[in-house]
Amino acid sequence: MIEDMLRTPSAVRDAERYTAHNYHPLPVVISSAEGAWLTDVDSRRYLDCLAGYSALNFGHRHPTLIRAAHEQLDRLTLTSRAFIHDQFADFCRELAALCGKDLVLPMNTGAEAVETGIKVARKWGYQVKGVAPGQANIIVADGNFHGRTTTIVSFSTDEDARADFGPYTPGFTVVPYGDLAALEAAIDGNTVAVLLEPIQGEQGVVLPPAGYLPGVRRVCTDRNVLFIADEIQSGLGRTGRTFACEHEDVVPDLYLLGKALGGGIVPVSAVAANADVLGVLQPGQHGSTFGGNPLACVVATEVVRLLATGDFQRRSAELGERLRAGLEGLLGKGLVAVRVRGLWAGVDIDPALMTGRQACERLMDRGVLAKDTHGSTIRLAPPLVITADEIDHAVAQLAAVLAG
Repeated sequence: MIEDMLRTPSAVRDAERYTAHNYHPLPVVISSAEGAWLTDVDSRRYLDCLAGYSALNFGHRHPTLIRAAHEQLDRLTLTSRAFIHDQFADFCRELAALCGKDLVLPMNTGAEAVETGIKVARKWGYQVKGVAPGQANIIVADGNFHGRTTTIVSFSTDEDARADFGPYTPGFTVVPYGDLAALEAAIDGNTVAVLLEPIQGEQGVVLPPAGYLPGVRRVCTDRNVLFIADEIQSGLGRTGRTFACEHEDVVPDLYLLGKALGGGIVPVSAVAANADVLGVLQPGQHGSTFGGNPLACVVATEVVRLLATGDFQRRSAELGERLRAGLEGLLGKGLVAVRVRGLWAGVDIDPALMTGRQACERLMDRGVLAKDTHGSTIRLAPPLVITADEIDHAVAQLAAVLAG
């Protein structure tokens, strides 16, 4: 039988047998990819509508990024920050310019960028604002997703992410996302920062109410509090702008970046801020063996240069409108809500029809890969290299799934 010749079932079984079950992946085993397309071990092709949670904004194996990585692999891959390497300054200078900030602190993962932002904000609070030692507080929003370290899950409101990982790190106040009055009321003399995702990705691509982000910026300025924008998923072209904050002309004090910064090749993250904020760190106070390594810097510099052209941002904005039109055409036909910003969409399926997991499994059977979150919600985040025809194809497959 054909089923007996397939490699996928045994590969899935082996993964389940030898891997801690901290994920619940779809039963697909990818072996190669290019652009917006993936191929599994049985030569079936799939349109990638997740893009590694936005880590693959520039598609799989973008030729410019792959070429830069190959060339660097033949030269130098790691020195640690004990020395300076010849790719470091270019990366930091060009990323700082893209962000409109003075300084960059390179790290590896998104969670490390968030932890760095927290540490910098606390140190700024003590050294610059004059908060009493040990009293610094950071305001966050419910429904947040900033990573999975013990400190970060301490202020998560997702019980799956938080439960049984205590004791929890103090120093955080949770307020409703989008509620400016609640945020302002929570600020006191010990508040050093407000940490927010401009768009809440894990929550289902939840967009901020109009005027919310400018209001947060105003309140932070008025109350001498740092505004930290977690643009790890929303930044670097995903929403049709370089940063999601730009949709309302908001400039935070710190950008937290990651995912797409590594071009889908290596993990790269960074914090970007002005010298009066990042300058509080001194040698020995924070670091990373792999942060800012030569291979990471070369790839990330090419990512910054791709973004500096503005082409990917324009592409995301234009194709995002096509995606929006297609998805909104399914409202009342199995969809109950659609939220779109650039090439990033949260889609709420009528729970009477199916769960988000079931929808993703049925999309997989039709050659489209997406990810569910929170009940009957799925997220669509295709690579920014996707074409108009491919967007139409993805929407058509979703329509077929909803029609049963």
